[in-house]
Amino acid sequence: MIPLRDRNPSGSFPAVTLLLILVNVFVFIYEVQLGPAVQAFLARNALVPAAVTGSLRYGSISWADTVAPFFTSMFLHGGWLHLISNMWFLWIFGDNVEDVLGKIRYILFYFLCGLAAAITHFLIQPGSTLPVVGASGAIAGVLGAYAVLFPGARVVTLVPVFFFLQVMELPALLLLAYWFVLQLVSGSIEGVAPTSGGGVAWWAHVGGFLAGIVLVLVMRPRKVTV
Repeated sequence: MIPLRDRNPSGSFPAVTLLLILVNVFVFIYEVQLGPAVQAFLARNALVPAAVTGSLRYGSISWADTVAPFFTSMFLHGGWLHLISNMWFLWIFGDNVEDVLGKIRYILFYFLCGLAAAITHFLIQPGSTLPVVGASGAIAGVLGAYAVLFPGARVVTLVPVFFFLQVMELPALLLLAYWFVLQLVSGSIEGVAPTSGGGVAWWAHVGGFLAGIVLVLVMRPRKVTV
């Protein structure tokens, strides 16, 4: 199922969401223009769990090699489709979450979700040598927050029905619950058959989504009653 748009207008201009999209796009354009040197760039800035595990094991902990990749990997992407799909989800669901949390809280929320996603992936696959890139962990947190804040919002969605594609309006909770279960099942299958995952960090998505649910409950402003 592919969301096309939601029928849930925000009350303010989504400046932070737009800024995050622009930063991700500019970083990817920078990756593309590097040519063959992009492999070295990704090796320095992507999250490679085995490298972090090695630095922790031997006590060679540094910001650049051990800590920074948990953050820099959020702004890297492996291809145009990877980038566009992530930014599409962020654009559809991010504006309303930003509207509720406010600009500063939303920035903090986004980074904390991305960090939680990266840590989840690292804890589950500490020996993986595959570099992890993408904003999907942080965006999964945005999806989790949206499910909590706007469960009944209608989302115009492209749904495969047998051999045809049908446009339907689905409740956000149904669509996002389906998305979450898909990540959970795919991660579980990959654990049984590691070659079936295609390099997707399913558990990062799960961790980011759950972090988004918890964090939005903690961080959203409380209404003051008199």
